[in-house]
This record gives sequence, C-alpha cells and structure tokens, in this order.
Amino acid sequence: MASEKSIPNGVKFAFGGLAGMGATLFVQPLDLVKNRMQLSGTTGKKEYRSSLHAIRSIIAKEGVFSLYTGLSAGLLRQATYTTTRLGIYTWLFEKFSAKDKSPSFWTKAGLGMAAGAVGSFVGTPAEISLIRMTGDGRLPVEQRRNYKNVFDALFRIVREEGVFTLWRGCGPTVMRAMVVNAAQLATYSQAKQGLMNTGYIQDGIFCHFCASM
Repeated sequence: MASEKSIPNGVKFAFGGLAGMGATLFVQPLDLVKNRMQLSGTTGKKEYRSSLHAIRSIIAKEGVFSLYTGLSAGLLRQATYTTTRLGIYTWLFEKFSAKDKSPSFWTKAGLGMAAGAVGSFVGTPAEISLIRMTGDGRLPVEQRRNYKNVFDALFRIVREEGVFTLWRGCGPTVMRAMVVNAAQLATYSQAKQGLMNTGYIQDGIFCHFCASM
C-alpha cells in the first residue's frame, strides 16, 4: 500500500485514461455498430438484422475504414471520462481507507457512483461528438454533418447550436454511469481484496486480471 500511495494521483489519472484509449483502438468498430443499430429505425425502417449484418453493410457501402469513423471522439471520450472516473475513484478510495482496512462494499459502490457521475459529466461532450460522427454515414449525403475530427465537431456544435448542446442528454448519461461504475468499480475492488486475502495471489497483473473477470 505504501508503494501504491507513492504514485502521484496525476500519474494514476493518466494511466487510467491511456488504458481506456488503448482499448478504444480495438472496440471502436463495435461502438460504431452499436450506435448505428440504436439509431436504426428512425427513418421508418429497420436497417440491420444483426451486428454482423451491420458490419457487412457498413463496409459494403462506406468502406472498411469507415468502421473507425469517430475514432478521435472515442479517444477523447476515454481521455476525459475514463481518466476522470478512475482517477477520482482511486483518490476517494484512498481517502476512505483506514490504515489496515479497506472501505466496505457499499462504501465502494458509493465511491463508484460519485466517480461515475463526475466522469460522465466531463465526458458527455466527447460522447455527443462520438454518437454524431458514428451515425453520420447512415444519413443522406445532403444531411451529413461531415465533422473532420472531434475538435471540429465540438467547435461547430458550440458555434451552430450553442455551448449547452454539448451536455444534451447529460442527465441520463450521468445516471447510467453511476449505476455502471457502482457495480463495476466496487465489484472489482471487492474481488481484488478477496483474492489477495486468500494468500495465494499477490497484487499484480494476474490479480488485476482475475478481479476484472
């Protein structure tokens, strides 16, 4: 615990964000498919029968690299949302920990809710940009926004629709993040603590992997 506390909080924030950004490089196509399928039907017809059908249709109509449309927004979302939520959770966890005792499971859940709420509020502008960019290709050509990147999206949204548009839908987003992080972070911390208490698994990558699973 002493060596863990010696790591500056800023570094912990950065590690969390970089980990999320690295994961985005792999899951961005799935995020795009998810958004397209959720938007499917708004024009009066269901566009995709399944995830596989969505992937095949998108590649056929827009090219294989279109699966990474909105990547800059996905990376910014992780840099803001994930960095904030993991950093705040780690900081709060240390604040609520006694010298030889970790917080209770319900305290961890509360800390996860707080971290998720703040993180999602910070990350909402990037998430709006991500949803718009990933959904753009399904619109008629004349209706597409054609954002060049996430920063172009943010600047144009502010200029054309007002700064508060960046937080449109923030309420449901915050509530969702509170539930997700209360379950995810609290369960992870509790599982890690339980594994280490067995005496067979030490703190390290394998312990983190098992706790995450």
